[in-house]
Amino acid sequence: MNPSLARGLAYFLAGVLALAPAACTPPAPQPRQTVTIPDNEIDPAVWGKAYPEEYELWKKTEEPISARRSKYKTGMDSGPVTMDKLSHFPFMALLFNGWGFGIEYNEPRGHAYMVRDQLEIDSSRLGAGGVCLSCKSPYAPGLQKELGTDYYRKPFREVLAKIPEKNRDLGVACIDCHDHRDMGLRISRGFTLLEAFRAMGVDPGRLTRQEMRSAVCAQCHVTYNIPKDAEGQSVGLYFPWQKGNYGAITIEAIIAQIRSDPRVLEWKQAVTGFRMAFIRHPEYEFWTNQSTHFRAGASCADCHMPYTVVGVHKVSDHRVMSPVQADMKACKQCHAQSPQWLRDRVFSIQDRTVSILIRAGYQCATVAKLFETAHRARAEGKTIDAALYDRAKEFYEEAFYRTVFMGAENSVGFHNPPEGLRILGDAIAFGTRAEAYLRQALAKAGVEVPLKVDLEILKYVDQRGEKKLRFDPSLEFKDPFGLQDRFF
Repeated sequence: MNPSLARGLAYFLAGVLALAPAACTPPAPQPRQTVTIPDNEIDPAVWGKAYPEEYELWKKTEEPISARRSKYKTGMDSGPVTMDKLSHFPFMALLFNGWGFGIEYNEPRGHAYMVRDQLEIDSSRLGAGGVCLSCKSPYAPGLQKELGTDYYRKPFREVLAKIPEKNRDLGVACIDCHDHRDMGLRISRGFTLLEAFRAMGVDPGRLTRQEMRSAVCAQCHVTYNIPKDAEGQSVGLYFPWQKGNYGAITIEAIIAQIRSDPRVLEWKQAVTGFRMAFIRHPEYEFWTNQSTHFRAGASCADCHMPYTVVGVHKVSDHRVMSPVQADMKACKQCHAQSPQWLRDRVFSIQDRTVSILIRAGYQCATVAKLFETAHRARAEGKTIDAALYDRAKEFYEEAFYRTVFMGAENSVGFHNPPEGLRILGDAIAFGTRAEAYLRQALAKAGVEVPLKVDLEILKYVDQRGEKKLRFDPSLEFKDPFGLQDRFF
């Protein structure tokens, strides 16, 4: 070989070998720029300077998912359009008629919309006052400390106006869950969650890090009650855990607490005329009540914020969402089955829950309409047996609270499948017994009641509130097993 050509080939090969590692090896990790986050800093953009990957993922909570993967939880599918839960389950419009939830009740969207959706909802949903900011705004703890009782009772928009304008529609933020000095997890809602833990004899300071990865979610993903004064103004806020235990906050304990405190009968059910309490999004209570994943030591973050790689960093995915919507990535951390197998398993559980929820809901609606009939008969001068009436009311309330609990819990039964079916089975049993007592009382009063009670559903679900919201039958969830029309 020509010596010059040989030298040229040697230089070429040396260059290729020198470049090959650079082409195949990822760049070396670079240290993050040191940024000091000021004390009490609420603006997530400031935190984002120190933790840009988490910040960018957090901002994605305002983006709808690219393709629908969920069967029943449709909130994150919709982008700027809210999904009407009363069209999903029309019996809720009858049961909640008399207050805001019976007018506009939408599927929750991403965390970015916590306050934004509240600003656009029917004004009847804001009647409780500033207390409604308690799990929606990172400014809530400071406002509660500053305003005292006025924080709860003052009009919602008046309290909201005390938040700096640029952050007025800000939902959950970094400061809600993290200590700014070391990113350790913290409970910021001392006036609710810390008190709730202490009421059960739990020392929040002794929670493990894994337990804290659920506790920070429990600041909001829980049910709560709003005590009222004699004028009907909100005067406080608490989680009804006083009669429960850690790992066993049962529906029975919640109902017992509600019934022991008449101050939390927040609204008047129009169909029956009864003063009622309410149950909101009880995910933490439902899941921690000895569910399989709770007993296995999983946390909320394991399933809803799985680790992901962004560039050279491994971070928790702060685009918090259902594992189903995230294509089962979180489930595959522990389960070897395919995403489709896992998704089918979720839908199987949810189908059964929805089937029984629909039966429980229409059973409660039937009893509510029978109370309406009894009240009409009494107004006409007929005598309604008091003992039968009181027993029917007691059983109706037991059925109602159980049905509301499962309708409000956002996993559609998946967080605790056997407990969900137990609760709904008991709801049907209580509702059936309440119907029997009422039918007996009405028969004694000489009132004929048809076997199938006309629920007049459209009267409640169509043309609702100041927006005249319409019932959309295309959104209704029918019984997945085709039995709905045979029962109601």
